[in-house]
Amino acid sequence: IVLELLYEQDETAWLEAMATLAADGRLSELDTVNLAEYLADTAKRDRREVFSRLVVLMTHLLKWEHPPDRRGGSCRGTIREQRRELGQMLESRTLRNHAMAVFGDAFAEARRQAADETELEIAVFPIDDPWELNQVLGEIQE
Repeated sequence: IVLELLYEQDETAWLEAMATLAADGRLSELDTVNLAEYLADTAKRDRREVFSRLVVLMTHLLKWEHPPDRRGGSCRGTIREQRRELGQMLESRTLRNHAMAVFGDAFAEARRQAADETELEIAVFPIDDPWELNQVLGEIQE
């Protein structure tokens, strides 16, 4: 019961305690109820982050292409940062599969976001995503 209280009071200390118990093979002492919940929440968070980063990245790619005469360093920097972060996350096969599964929905959201941010009509942006995941993660084309 002490571990359950620790979970509520100091999550980091609780995680360290769980790691120590697991490393020592003291599996029967693990706070399995909270551990299962924590692991499930972590997986959901990672999936949400992949979706969010895809939206940000594709929003900036759309802004980069439409209109091209308004390209800026800030946009380029955001594209580079999101590509780097997503690239690291998508080393996980599970998260890469998730990215492919939500790619169309992320593009639809990015399209709306790009229209809002540029104050251009949404019709300026393609209805169907013009890229594949590997293209979105690639280098900027001038």
